[in-house]
Amino acid sequence: MNFPKAYDPKKVESRIYALWEKSGFFNPDKLPKTHKKPFSIVIPPPNVTGSLHMGHALNGTVQDIIIRQKRMAGYQTLWLPGTDHAGIATQNVVEKELKKQGKTRQDLGREKFLKKVWEWKEKYGSIILDQLKKLGCSCDWSRTRFTMDKDYEKAVLTAFDVWYKKGWIYKGNRVINWCPRCSSSLSDLELEYKEEKGNLWYIKYPLKQNKNKSIVVATTRPETMLGDTAVAVNPKDKRYKDLIGKKVILPLVGKEIPIIADSAVDKNFGTGALKVTPAHSLADFEIGQRHKLAIVKIINEKSKIIAPAPLPYQGLSVSKARQKVVEDLKKQSFLEKTEPYEHSIAKCYRCNAIIESLTSKQWFVKMDKLAELAIKAVKSGDIKFHPKRWEKTYLNWLENVRDWCISRQLWWGHQLPIWRCQIGRISNFQFPISKQIPNSVPSGHLPQGDNDQISKQEKDYFLSLKKPKKCPVCGKCKPKQIPDVLDTWFSSALWPFATLGWPKKTKDLKKFYPTNVLSTDRQIINFWVARMIFSGLNLFGEKPFSDIYIHPTVFTREGKRMSKSLGTGTDPLELIEKYGADATRFGIVWQIMESQDIKFVEDNIIMGKKFCNKVWNAYRFILGQIGKSKIKISKITAKTSADKKILKQLEATIKLINKDLEKYRFGSAARITYDFFWHDFCDVYIEKAKKQEDKEKTNQILSSVLLTSLKMLHPFIPFITEEIYQKLPMKDKKNCLMVETWPINFTS
Repeated sequence: MNFPKAYDPKKVESRIYALWEKSGFFNPDKLPKTHKKPFSIVIPPPNVTGSLHMGHALNGTVQDIIIRQKRMAGYQTLWLPGTDHAGIATQNVVEKELKKQGKTRQDLGREKFLKKVWEWKEKYGSIILDQLKKLGCSCDWSRTRFTMDKDYEKAVLTAFDVWYKKGWIYKGNRVINWCPRCSSSLSDLELEYKEEKGNLWYIKYPLKQNKNKSIVVATTRPETMLGDTAVAVNPKDKRYKDLIGKKVILPLVGKEIPIIADSAVDKNFGTGALKVTPAHSLADFEIGQRHKLAIVKIINEKSKIIAPAPLPYQGLSVSKARQKVVEDLKKQSFLEKTEPYEHSIAKCYRCNAIIESLTSKQWFVKMDKLAELAIKAVKSGDIKFHPKRWEKTYLNWLENVRDWCISRQLWWGHQLPIWRCQIGRISNFQFPISKQIPNSVPSGHLPQGDNDQISKQEKDYFLSLKKPKKCPVCGKCKPKQIPDVLDTWFSSALWPFATLGWPKKTKDLKKFYPTNVLSTDRQIINFWVARMIFSGLNLFGEKPFSDIYIHPTVFTREGKRMSKSLGTGTDPLELIEKYGADATRFGIVWQIMESQDIKFVEDNIIMGKKFCNKVWNAYRFILGQIGKSKIKISKITAKTSADKKILKQLEATIKLINKDLEKYRFGSAARITYDFFWHDFCDVYIEKAKKQEDKEKTNQILSSVLLTSLKMLHPFIPFITEEIYQKLPMKDKKNCLMVETWPINFTS
């Protein structure tokens, strides 16, 4: 028989993937019915702007291992794919394209701009999903979802409707992250912190009672002092015990502000005295709320100084204002000293602009009751983290959570279903309660908003999921929908059940929710994982998944963050082109160890390629031994000591792999399989098999061990194992290896 001497993935992978797609087995509806409960995973939706990177490759491989093993174990499996609309990222991409034409989104207007974004999405938005196919991911592509689909939008509006009516969505004046370049609020996740060399300025605040004495504060942002409303010290700091309750004169401004005591002040930073600017620091804002301090906003959304800052500083950029403030402090003898100081600067993850912390009237979700649900689900053990240590990250955030800012000043995204009367709120007006939406939580009381933070004029807002025919406030005007869109995380928080059809009572929702396991990155434990958990529990009444696997982060060989822009990234598509998808998958998984992140080296991918060749050569040898006879797997009786040993080793390997996969120890499972196949089977048994006299019995064992090994290896290296399986001269062979029976013990 003629067999290719070397395995060539380029001649195999696209053909085998086409075979899988044609078989229909990615779709659970095409799998045999079983008494087992269906098994489902939803893919963490990549951004439509994204392309495959090493994190995607690792997580895609992990999920594919899980789903392929469960499929072979007889479950009706669903791995549901899709993409996220990625508000800021996608809008920026399209705006850059317009800039090349000398245009802005304002030139087009909202409607035409959104048409351009949809055109871009249709052209480029599925690139990363096609790249996942090259990796071998066995998703049910027929169920692919997108967070801006009409049905998905229905789910988003339903969630907003429920939480608004329960009084959990309100408009308030809070300190938020503001990008002056993108002209939008940002979540903490959309920030990048970069270490920069700056200064620590020590400023003297004269005491009102004795202007010859001062309390000195240290700050990295002297320009914000123009909006100070207090100086705070730690109540346990003995240095300032006698000053608490007294007043100081704010330099350059001349107004009196109090010295207050607050335990949030770090005694060891600077002088231990903190200038409090509630309008331009979240920590200061919270101190201000506790002490009922005034909120004085002196920096606007364009990073310019505004009134009530003194006139000489108004209109200056933040950087120029800093220079002038420092100069004036020196002139007026308020600057005690300046020290070099390196600290983290928050920047926009898309445009690299320096983020401003400023007060802004935004829409928020109250988090107290939602956080309680999410905390209880993990503390009770109903939802488990793997590795368990990531549970602490999750709980720490939820136990100290702040209300969630959900409004973004963008055009691309889910527009808030909030409308505003154009005339004014009439007396005794009551917000209408809309009809209850199927599967939503029963309507609660209507929200009163944040009465302390918003003006009476801003109570002209009302909720309507559709364009209102008549204004319910004045009965005369044509109300306008507010332009803000929802934070991208608001829609992705609904992913496990919205993708299955919620709020409709679909067959998929009944069959596949809750899903079984979520595999994701640690960076989004708080921003996505926690939000999915409380959204599922509150809106659907059931947890979204039982297990959360937090995969390692892939770093460079030197332990640095991978970044294409910095030239430190490794492109998995280049690895696939060079070594094949199986080698790439196996080389990545090989490096997954529970206790550490991955310092990626290409040597492991080369090792994966060599292993694939080893599997191929073992197959060539065994088929050469068998000749034209058909492989028939039946109960084997071992004769020689070598036969007994290999079968015992195989049985032990099966048990270890099953245990590892159950515990999400993917690297260990890959290594155990490798060791058995390469060393126990190829190096030892095959070599002895060449000298065996009972060729029929030996060939039977060779065939049986090969087939069982192909089954064990298939989740890790699916292309080559399927290719070999398709060529095996077997009796009672199934259409694909991917639906063969998963080995629980050697007899299976």
